[in-house]
Amino acid sequence: MQRNEKQELVGALREKMSRAAIAIAVGYKNIDAAATVKLRKTFRDNKVDYKVIKNTLARLAAKGTPLEQFTEGLDGPNAIILGYDDVVVPAKVLRDVLKEQGDKMTGKAGVVQGNLVDAKGLAALASMPGLQELRGMLAAIIAAPATTLVRLLNAPGSQIARVLPAKSEQGDKAA
Repeated sequence: MQRNEKQELVGALREKMSRAAIAIAVGYKNIDAAATVKLRKTFRDNKVDYKVIKNTLARLAAKGTPLEQFTEGLDGPNAIILGYDDVVVPAKVLRDVLKEQGDKMTGKAGVVQGNLVDAKGLAALASMPGLQELRGMLAAIIAAPATTLVRLLNAPGSQIARVLPAKSEQGDKAA
């Protein structure tokens, strides 16, 4: 790779790192090509960037970004996972991938909104509900009182609607 190509790569990666809400370093070994293609597709489908990059280039790209502290501990073959909107989705996708790959991949560390997190913290993050799930829960909590009120207001009307036909049937039998 030529020097100018490396500079372009570092510049593009720096821009992504500065926008990232979450970054995770993943160590890997002995992953075959088919599994790598499947990995990339899985991450791409979930709108998560998965980059295999040299550690020195990652350190250069991270300089001056919130991810600088995270790249200092990189050693060996690594991939970097970057998420931009929801910080839980990349952690969940990684958890699923790690289960699938077994000992071929390991989650090393990450930075979540500027805070350094270890592998245990990433596992805890993956067990949390995502942004969409939280929005759904919040909408249900907000809608619950209104739903209860509508049911209470409809109850007398529905009771009258049941009583009137019963009374008319009773009157028809008496006549």
